[in-house]
Amino acid sequence: MAGMITQVRPVGRDGTSVRIGALAPLTPPGWTEAGRHLLAGMELAVREVNDAGGILGKPLELIVRDTAADPDRAVAAVEELAGLGVAALAGEYHSVVARAAAGRADALGLPFLCSSAVLDALTDGPTDHVARLPPAQSRGWRLYADHLLDAGHRRIAVAAQPSLYWASGTRILRDHLAPHGGSVVELDLSTLDPTAVCDELAAQQATALLLLAGHPEPVVSLVRAVRRDRRLGHVLIGAPAGQPEFATWAAALGDDGAGVPFLRYLPERLGPLGARVEPALRERLAEAPSFVAFEGYDAVVVLAELLRAHGTDRARTAEAWPRIEAEGTRGQIRFSRAPGISVWQWTWAPIQVVDRDPAEPGRFRVLRTG
Repeated sequence: MAGMITQVRPVGRDGTSVRIGALAPLTPPGWTEAGRHLLAGMELAVREVNDAGGILGKPLELIVRDTAADPDRAVAAVEELAGLGVAALAGEYHSVVARAAAGRADALGLPFLCSSAVLDALTDGPTDHVARLPPAQSRGWRLYADHLLDAGHRRIAVAAQPSLYWASGTRILRDHLAPHGGSVVELDLSTLDPTAVCDELAAQQATALLLLAGHPEPVVSLVRAVRRDRRLGHVLIGAPAGQPEFATWAAALGDDGAGVPFLRYLPERLGPLGARVEPALRERLAEAPSFVAFEGYDAVVVLAELLRAHGTDRARTAEAWPRIEAEGTRGQIRFSRAPGISVWQWTWAPIQVVDRDPAEPGRFRVLRTG
């Protein structure tokens, strides 16, 4: 798929613009629904920035590139966007893809605000060029592990596809569960089909199955298989990466998709900005906006504030992350260094453990916050 450019009307007299690059999975095998929500949030924020006068009198222009969940494609996009003169980059949903993009942006000295990817090791070493909005995976997945422990689950199975992200999540869960008497059984989806996964769950006496795999497949088939296996009626199905957040999950699974706890990055109540933005996102998407749409909006808000305050010189903006403060849809955003994290991090991004209510699958229940 060719790259897409979102144009805006010039605000400045000379017609020039301030450009930022946007990375999102917009075609398969990327999670296209997440990419669509991410882009909707970004585009809405760009429109509002320009309606308010742009960046120092110049319009903000979003140049969008589709990563299709391909790290090599993301690296090529970063190089292309750097050559096009973008002042900064934002976006990407898939953690492994975001890691590749962050590494290349760092090497090029190009500021990159990661909107949605949570992998702790987003870069190989400390960098001033990369910042991140969502909480690091270790923080969110430990909260998720605490939810499992409090619900009485000690024998956890993970059905995982090969991936650095899934492997990292499994390690976080195992390390956090072990001191509390919990254990993790790994089921390799490169060798096991849904029927074999059910057999292993029964044999291992696991009380929870976490889906560390792609949506819609193999996740949809796994949920259906477990729900229909009489031996596994007691097994909790979980999806920490957030698949049940999206409408396609409910459309594919109906009642079977309820009661599956997942992580999402929203506060219990949106503040004034979030409450104003939510209906605009809903109208743009023709459905309820996910947390990913709010992440996209907030990414542009932060970059706009960064560029207004420090200009478009890449070296100056890269040094400015700790001095930026912006009102986001989900809270006041500030960046700092977090222990063990190599990038500038919004330390207190909100986290929830949520599921779809079995009595009303269209409604979300907040099970835990952190």
